[in-house]
Amino acid sequence: MNQKQRKLPVGIESFWEIRKENFYYIDKTGMIRDLLQKWSKVNLFTRPRRFGKSLNMSMLRTFFELGCDPSLFEGLEIAKETELCEKYMGKFPVISLSLKGVDGRSFSEAAAALRRVIGNEAFRFSYLAESERLLPEEKKIYQALIDTQDGRFTMADDVLADSLHTLSRFLAKHHGRKVILLIDEYDVPLDKAFRSGYYDEMISLIRGMFSNALKTNDSLQFAVLTGCLRISKESIFTGLNNLNVLSVTDVQYDDYFGFTDREVREMLEYYDISDAYDAVKSWYDGYRFGDAEVYCPWDVICFCSRRIDNPRLFPQNYWSNTSSNEIIQRFIRMTGNGLTKSEVEALVAGEALTKEIREDLTYNSLYDSIEHLWSLLLATGYLTQRGTFDGRSYQLAIPNMEIRSLFRDQILSLFKEDVKKDGERLSAFCEALKTGNAPEAERLFTDYLKQTIRIRDTFVRRPTKENFFHGILLGILGFKDGWFVKSNRESDKGYSDILVKIEDEEIGLLIEVKYAQRGELESACKKALQQIQEKGYAAELREDGCHTIYQYGIACFRKQCRIAVEKEEG
Repeated sequence: MNQKQRKLPVGIESFWEIRKENFYYIDKTGMIRDLLQKWSKVNLFTRPRRFGKSLNMSMLRTFFELGCDPSLFEGLEIAKETELCEKYMGKFPVISLSLKGVDGRSFSEAAAALRRVIGNEAFRFSYLAESERLLPEEKKIYQALIDTQDGRFTMADDVLADSLHTLSRFLAKHHGRKVILLIDEYDVPLDKAFRSGYYDEMISLIRGMFSNALKTNDSLQFAVLTGCLRISKESIFTGLNNLNVLSVTDVQYDDYFGFTDREVREMLEYYDISDAYDAVKSWYDGYRFGDAEVYCPWDVICFCSRRIDNPRLFPQNYWSNTSSNEIIQRFIRMTGNGLTKSEVEALVAGEALTKEIREDLTYNSLYDSIEHLWSLLLATGYLTQRGTFDGRSYQLAIPNMEIRSLFRDQILSLFKEDVKKDGERLSAFCEALKTGNAPEAERLFTDYLKQTIRIRDTFVRRPTKENFFHGILLGILGFKDGWFVKSNRESDKGYSDILVKIEDEEIGLLIEVKYAQRGELESACKKALQQIQEKGYAAELREDGCHTIYQYGIACFRKQCRIAVEKEEG
């Protein structure tokens, strides 16, 4: 990287740090103008993880909070709005919370984590303990918010439930200005509670806090909340009639989360890596929020930070490393229970499916039906929307190559689990390969292909399709005891797909997989066998003492396969 170039903010969610330390920043400050001009008392933005929610919340806090440094916004979009800046910049006490870390194996542990988050934020305003504008009784109540024992905040349950309302009331009284409330990742405590079995207790606590702080709070200027899911109003927003929900289907604010194509092109050009544009677009673009098509910021930044020093870098999965991808597993396991193999195959093929979406869900009902799972996949970024005809049913699609590869990997992973349980057929297939019985191996492998979801992606290159069938074979062969399996081993003239040495029997197997375009299975098999000979793939097995080597050409097309074999003895 050129020393004069700004650093890339990998993992940095502080607007102040990005601007102060001269990191590269894609300007999203127009969001401030829109919030003030369009105006809603309580705003809830729902977006998938890693799309800039926390950074935008940090930007809002920096702009509105008392003592704001105007130089941080010089040259940015909001600085053009001089009247708004004069009226609102640095004029408000701001309560800023992230509930990302509110977790625990039990409700008591999670409640303790919530006390810690709120207690630490309340402690930022320690001057309230000496405020001449607060009554002695009010100072005592404030003290209850920050009291600790053995390093743990001790506020009672009723104090915790009213803590945000209490703190905003005292701040407004001290400063003579209403308070702005920012709550980032508001739904994380509910997600954690659902997974750990104390959902009802956490719902009750969060509902009480939000009702007090957002519905009956005369000290509130406005509030902004962010999260992945829009939790049902009946669940935690009961009676909150001033809630403005802005989800991935809404046009308002649609390009303030994620990077637009123009912004990505400018970033690549700035770092002299414009030649990577096509790869970045195919792997990380494709999300549609409202009418805006956007890239995942986390992916783009991570890729660029590595690509600057490595011109040969191939796109990788960065977004997936921040999650267990359990949602995809659950989705695929619904096959046959309201979900067809054809629907999954169509998605992986780049096609769109029209499904009715429910955006107001509850965590304890997310996995109740396939209908809810479609909505969950959209909200969490595993699917994106390609438009709607009636505002209820949306065309859903996998956004890009990164997410498509996640689906493919999970399909293969679940296939391996199923194969492991099918010991009899596994043994029969391996025995057929070991003895050169190509017709029997072909029959059994075709049966396996019929079981799994196939890759029929017309937008994906042939090697990607071959890799899928390659992965299925590895999933089968990898469970055979006494078989030493290698994949993509280098020879003098290239790489063999699969090489197997059967220990103690001096038998070796070479397998070359081809995807048969237009179903030309015989021709693809011949090409595979010819490649094995021309590239000298058998040399390693000969050197390892294999006297019998079966060379297999395996051609696949959809759920059909053809297996041809040549035997070498020496």
